[in-house]
Amino acid sequence: MKLNIAKQRKQSLISIVDDEACVRESLSSLVRSVGYRVEEFPSAESFLLDGKWDETACLILDVRLQGMGGLELQRRLVEMGREHPPIVFISGHATEKDQAWAATAGAVAFLRKPFGDEALLNAVRDAVARVRGESGPTVCFSFFGCPEALTVNNHANGGTRQKV
Repeated sequence: MKLNIAKQRKQSLISIVDDEACVRESLSSLVRSVGYRVEEFPSAESFLLDGKWDETACLILDVRLQGMGGLELQRRLVEMGREHPPIVFISGHATEKDQAWAATAGAVAFLRKPFGDEALLNAVRDAVARVRGESGPTVCFSFFGCPEALTVNNHANGGTRQKV
């Protein structure tokens, strides 16, 4: 079983879009350390142009970027009318309105910088599970106040939240 999980991770592409090289490198190192393939992009535009969006199992995306922002990239992916990768947003500057829009458009998680390694890895695992059609609770993270973990149950039925 563990061998199968490791093989699936190795095949799953995680794309990281952040305009700060040190953040991209740090996140890339963390995600690779648990067995995923990683591609790094310095901008939303480079992610769109490279074409990796259709093979990405999870997109780790900063909200504020030089040029096109993360929320605009999410909007464009939705408008493309194709299946887009689950998104884990990261931000140190986003508003409650930004978080609400991201969640409404299907973001898997919204993490406030600085966040813990496990919070990010749990969100990535959840995103990859969604791509594979595996069921289970969707993990989100509180953006405001302390970063308490929340489980969002059945978003289509109103999405009740419970502390985990």
